[in-house]
Amino acid sequence: MSKVYARRVTISAGAATALVCTLMLSGQSAQAAPPSPPDAATARTYLTQIKEQPEGPQDGYSRDKFPHWIDQGKNCNTREVVLKRDGTDVQQDGSCAAVSGKWVSAYDGATWTKASDLDIDHVVPLSEAWKSGAAQWTTARRQELANDLTHSQLIAVTDNVNQAKGDQDPAKWLPPEASFHCEYARMWVWVKHEYGMTADSAEKAALKKILDGC
Repeated sequence: MSKVYARRVTISAGAATALVCTLMLSGQSAQAAPPSPPDAATARTYLTQIKEQPEGPQDGYSRDKFPHWIDQGKNCNTREVVLKRDGTDVQQDGSCAAVSGKWVSAYDGATWTKASDLDIDHVVPLSEAWKSGAAQWTTARRQELANDLTHSQLIAVTDNVNQAKGDQDPAKWLPPEASFHCEYARMWVWVKHEYGMTADSAEKAALKKILDGC
């Protein structure tokens, strides 16, 4: 994990996302969270549409094959845009670096006031994506996933918690904050569905169990 877009959405959701992006780029904080994933019922439907398949090999994987954090304009890269989006009262310097603000990590409920205490997590880890179909993608498509501000793929969280997650899927790791499990599963399913990734049997079973309890 590093310290630190697929378009089957409704018109209303797309409009909301466009508004969020517009506000972010204008320096305002539209929300202190990633784009909201589909509700549990929709996520359950999406989960049934994700192809069940064993994970592919790790052979050939490199984070360099998922270029990030890319320029997002106004001297800001993807990491800094997410820090601004996910925090409150975030102040940035001329290089767009977050110099102050407050962040609440959804994974563990911890509050931070220094950006250095936060990682930008790829909800579906890049290594997991590689083994779930991204090995056959173009570099441009992998870059889209690694810098996706449209779906719920990026989130600012406590660095140590993110590092503990590593590249594990929901059958092996879930956020310590149990109240976030439903949203986390919805986020994960949305990203995998939108990008046409596969999921193994244990992963699908774990996700179904969470979503059935939402």
